[in-house]
Amino acid sequence: MIVTSLLLVIVDPRFTQHRVPTPSARDRIVPLRPSLVSSSSSSSSSSSSSSSSDQPSCASRQQLPQWRSSSPSNSSNKSPASPYLLSRIRDYEQRHKRCDPHSESFLRNSQELVRVNNSPDALLTRSEDLAPDCRYIVWVPVNGLGNRMLSLASSFVYALLTDRVLLVDFDDSMSGLFCEPFPDHATWLLPGDFTFKGRSNGEKFRGVYSLGKLLEKSEKKHDEEIAVQATALLYLYLSGDNNYDMLFYRDDTQKLLTNVPWLVLRSDQHFVPYFFVMPGFRAELDRLFPDKEAVFQHVGRYLFSPTNRVWGRVARFYDTYLAKAEQRIGLQVRVFYPDKTPASLMLPHILRCVQVVSGILPRLQQNETNATSSATRSRTLKAVLVASLLEEFYTELKDMYWMRPAADDGEGGGGGVAVGVYQTSHEGWQETGNGAHNVKALVDIYLLSMCDVLVTSHFSTFGYVAHSLAGLRPWYLQNPGDYEAKRNEPACVRAVSPEPCFHFHPYYDTNSANHGDAAGGGPAPVIMNCEDYEWGFKLANLKY
Repeated sequence: MIVTSLLLVIVDPRFTQHRVPTPSARDRIVPLRPSLVSSSSSSSSSSSSSSSSDQPSCASRQQLPQWRSSSPSNSSNKSPASPYLLSRIRDYEQRHKRCDPHSESFLRNSQELVRVNNSPDALLTRSEDLAPDCRYIVWVPVNGLGNRMLSLASSFVYALLTDRVLLVDFDDSMSGLFCEPFPDHATWLLPGDFTFKGRSNGEKFRGVYSLGKLLEKSEKKHDEEIAVQATALLYLYLSGDNNYDMLFYRDDTQKLLTNVPWLVLRSDQHFVPYFFVMPGFRAELDRLFPDKEAVFQHVGRYLFSPTNRVWGRVARFYDTYLAKAEQRIGLQVRVFYPDKTPASLMLPHILRCVQVVSGILPRLQQNETNATSSATRSRTLKAVLVASLLEEFYTELKDMYWMRPAADDGEGGGGGVAVGVYQTSHEGWQETGNGAHNVKALVDIYLLSMCDVLVTSHFSTFGYVAHSLAGLRPWYLQNPGDYEAKRNEPACVRAVSPEPCFHFHPYYDTNSANHGDAAGGGPAPVIMNCEDYEWGFKLANLKY
């Protein structure tokens, strides 16, 4: 941990004094008010594996709602979860309990895959000895943690829409990150000895038994309906590189998938926005999510609760460095191509954003004169959390606000502001398959989501998760690219909606009744082009 303290911060007792009973489905979406009734002893901090949601060992599930309810920047009270969403989640929890890997129904349906494993040709037929009320969507991880959380949340929404049960095929790097999300000791983890493991067999199934390949082959024979409906397992690859795979987003394809017992999904995208374009899903989605700018917030807060191993680091860092600041500012900097965008180019770009365009941070005096002791004047304390793989941005900002006083110019702050700059870690580069790296990444995601103001990098799924969990409209750092050519353009733009961007979506077919245009997509306009990536789509409460 990088420990450079520019501010004297007293530990905030909110994370340590009080405990509340384990929340229900409703409470885990609508934050609880802090309770003074229960004061049970603190939970064990060691949690190498996920814990059941009805166990007190998942401290974040109890403490995060308390913090959110007391935070002035929290948006939950402005956009509570709909009663219909709460009802559907309770229904889902009951279905998951009936069908989870501990159940008799799961054992019956998994025998179908044993049969397929012994005879691959059998995949194109289906046994009659199946539990009809248990159909599964198996999520397989791909790419970085931000991508994974976005696609996993999208997969859960798909499970709600299609009455499927979501199971996850976590690799070792995902172990110990999240508590089990569902109550009554139900698990979403595939058993370690499960016959089919999506990671190892995914490409094999994609090449032969994927939805895209099957539709491509069947199209020539005009028998795609029979082929898909008779299949025991289908592999869905939804990352935008195959037009036939993208047929997943058509209503007629969804009808074909209804009776397929096992779907294995591999995606690094936040693909929920496109569901709002599909007439077959739109009415249900409108009931689930009346506020289109809080979809990921509600789903993500329900689904993702950091284990004690992660949450302990989050709470300790927050208490020590961020809690007593009047304003907490999250600055997430992702440099995708360091050779083309060195820190020497990126830092002036960041300063233009935070000091000039947004006015989040005060400008600085040109020298160290006229510095005034904090003991002789009232100061506003601002804490800046820098989340980046690189150390340079943290070091430069920390030294700048330490060495020189803030300018009292009436624009973007003044001499009455004290700024502390902090960073939890700087890994240097992304290590997708490294569990320790993912722990540090998740710590940063949750610390960013607990800030009052966010500046995040364009096109960064890591940043999307942070500001969507927070329910905040971030400032998006634009790619500086050719700095001289872009020096007159804004260094950052304010997001219209907190929702994540769907980068690689299917192309709209404007001649088809199944799709609308980008501003339409259904009875009311809810889709817009992303502020940070013009080719992407995102959800927003649009008014025309």
